[in-house]
This record gives sequence, C-alpha cells and structure tokens, in this order.
Amino acid sequence: PNYLIINLDKLDYCASLKNLETVSEKENYKFIQGDICEPDFIKWLFETEKINIVLHFAAQTHVDLSFWRALEFTYVNVYGTNVLVAAAHEANVEKFVYVSTDEVYGGSTDEEFDESSPKRPTNPYASSKAAAECSVQSYWERYQFPVVITRSSNVYGPHQYPEKVIPKFISLLQQNRKCCIHGSGLQRRNFLYAADVVEAFLTVLKEGKPGEIYNIGTNFEMSIAQLAKELIHLIKKTSSESEMECWMDYVKDRPTNDLRYPMNSEKMHNLGWKPKVPWKEGIKKTIEWYKENFHNWKNTEKALEPFPVTEPFAQFSGP
Repeated sequence: PNYLIINLDKLDYCASLKNLETVSEKENYKFIQGDICEPDFIKWLFETEKINIVLHFAAQTHVDLSFWRALEFTYVNVYGTNVLVAAAHEANVEKFVYVSTDEVYGGSTDEEFDESSPKRPTNPYASSKAAAECSVQSYWERYQFPVVITRSSNVYGPHQYPEKVIPKFISLLQQNRKCCIHGSGLQRRNFLYAADVVEAFLTVLKEGKPGEIYNIGTNFEMSIAQLAKELIHLIKKTSSESEMECWMDYVKDRPTNDLRYPMNSEKMHNLGWKPKVPWKEGIKKTIEWYKENFHNWKNTEKALEPFPVTEPFAQFSGP
C-alpha cells in the first residue's frame, strides 16, 4: 500500500493479463504495455512516471528456446537491459535491482556457488543473463549508480506459463499425457515457491546494499525424473513404480543440460530472509491452480509441445 506499482510488460507469448485481475483495479497499481528494447519509449516512461525504484525482471527466459533463438535472447536480455539501466541512471533512480539466475554459474556436481564464484554459463539464455549482469555492474563501478543483482533458483507456483517444467508436467498429467523428460532425467534443480521469492525481493528492496550480488536460493533439490514421479503420485494417485514409468516419456537431451546449481544463500539469510513455504504446501497450491486456470493464455497448448532438439547455436533468428 505504500508503493505506487507500475507494471511494464510487452505482453509476449507467455504473458496473460488474467494473471493480474486481482490487482488491476487497485489505486496504487498501473499497467503499461511497452518494450524495454525501445529507448525513446523507456526514456519517456521515466520522465513521465517519476519512477524511483526499478525491479528488472523482463527477459526471454526459456532455455530450450534459447538454442533456437540465441540472437533474440541476446537482443532482449543484453540490449534491453542496457536500454533500461541507462534510462534509470539518467533519471537518478534510487535503486535498480537486476534479476538474474543461478544458471550464470554453469553446472556443478559438488562445488557450492557463492556470489564471488566465476560465471561459466553453458547455454545462450544463461550467457545473455551473464552479459547483462556485466552491463549493470559497470554502472556501479563507473558511476556508483545503486544497482543490486540477484541470482535465484528455479521459481515455481501459480501463474507461470506452462513451458517451464513444473507447470508443464502438471498440465500434461491433468490432460492424461506423459511427462516429457530430457535425457536421463537425473539433472537436479532447486525449486523455490513464488511467494518466498516475493519476500526475497522485498528484503532486497529494503536491505540490499548497492553494488552487491545476492543469491536467492533454497536447499530443496530434486531430480527431474523424481519431480515427474512426485507429480504423477499427486495427480494420478499412484505409488507403483511401474505405473509411474507409464506416465514418463524420455526423449533426446538438449545440447547442454547442467546437472546441478547448488548455491550458498548465507548473504540473503544475513539480511533476514529464508524460504518458508514447504514443498508439499507449495506444490499442492500450484496443482490446484492449474486445474482451474490452464487456459489463462491464448496459446497454452503450444507450451506443452516437446521442444525440437538442435545442435548448439545451429540456427539463429534475429529480433
């Protein structure tokens, strides 16, 4: 209630205004459709709206898609970020939070990443996020412009477009279709419930120090194959291993698929944040939401198609 929230979104294929119906009529909320890759528009936005804090989430984020559209990911994630941070700097914004990803670290089987670990991205999406981080960080180094960078684990919960693994598996099973699993399914991911991530960003807004990087992570980790089994058990009400296997379809792996992203989040814990929502509670709420809201997007069925696998960087399509 103490903030005027301006939500800027270009309404790409994965967006739905239905997700905002609960807040759209509030007096302290305003939606503007627009693209961070349009410098004149962004400059005008800062001049007319008197923005003093920026949370920069806008990005192309689907790893599978990034192998096919590497140049588009670079354009949106790197160029778009440069446009936004330059305009924010010119407008003397009080704090600029750049939302990055654990994927910039690359994969690890044993090493736990902290904020000083080197960036070793292994796919076009992660590479574009790492490059954008460098641009944002340079504004702190050169101008002492108050930027903060966050790197979070995989976020799940209601309202997520079903191209991402948890809503995809839930939606497939709810339609009596198999979970489509890349490679061995042994790749492990850390899953963080959306409400916990919101609390993390509020903490960063209040307590995050300019020029710093913060890992927003969770110790809760699960392999993709185990995730599929967990969802099959909850949705199809079976604990039989053979029955579970009937709902799993193993396909060729994507060009690179990091095994794990273990992160140390002590720095965030020291600011007073820790994840609170247990997996069982979070996943139950998520499953229930998709039962009623799968068709919130116009093209949701397309999200459930398995992505064609190509060689790394074999085909580019520009913006």
